[in-house]
Amino acid sequence: MNNAKKTKHLSLRVSPQDKECILALADECGMSLADFVRVRLGQTRVRRTKIEREKLLHIACIGNNLNQLARWANTYKSSADSLLIISELTEIEREVKCI
Repeated sequence: MNNAKKTKHLSLRVSPQDKECILALADECGMSLADFVRVRLGQTRVRRTKIEREKLLHIACIGNNLNQLARWANTYKSSADSLLIISELTEIEREVKCI
């Protein structure tokens, strides 16, 4: 992954139809044209779109819930309610599948 500051410009000539198609593809992905081209060229580090940020926030909340369950289960090993833990984990699994 190249973390260098992006200071150079790259020009490219395409047909009007190609430009329209590329812009439409970038828009469908919720990305700027520059980010879309970088991803297509294999540089995967791009700015996050609003949808990506929302998904990452949701995943972080799910991870927090998992950590709380693990901490609770480790603290109360002898009296841990297995059905409750399985129920919570099943709910987390459903949430992750929706992302």
